[in-house]
Amino acid sequence: MKAVDTNVLVRVLTRDDPAQAGVAVAAMKSARLYISATVLLETEWVLRHAYGFRRDEVGAALRGVVNLAGATIGDEAAVRQAVTWHAAGMDFADALHLAGAQGADELVTFDKQLARRAGALHAHPPVTLLAAAGHDGEGPTDGTGGDERHDGT
Repeated sequence: MKAVDTNVLVRVLTRDDPAQAGVAVAAMKSARLYISATVLLETEWVLRHAYGFRRDEVGAALRGVVNLAGATIGDEAAVRQAVTWHAAGMDFADALHLAGAQGADELVTFDKQLARRAGALHAHPPVTLLAAAGHDGEGPTDGTGGDERHDGT
């Protein structure tokens, strides 16, 4: 079994470097594959930020990878749930965090959009929005709790 790094998946999905894409395809066809959830998370980010893929293009790419015949996907149930929630409008990273928390009673966050989208999707575990007394609810804009989203929404 071969574990696949993000850059190998990106070469196959974008074909931006034909020589590397050919080598990547050959490597991926030569053995059973293992693709970790973190590689898929990074792939989503790279496709969106470095290549300008739209949400639907990212979703199609992720579904294609997750459905590769003979591939083992790390934390597969959570990844498949995250892909589904992403297609329904949730940020992929948030969806993967939430889907990976299935044993928890709740997911706590300062992220208003995550709480709103998870609630609209009736996601489990439920998402609880935290608020600090005397705080306007806005957090930093570096992706660690404010309303600025990784997907530009």
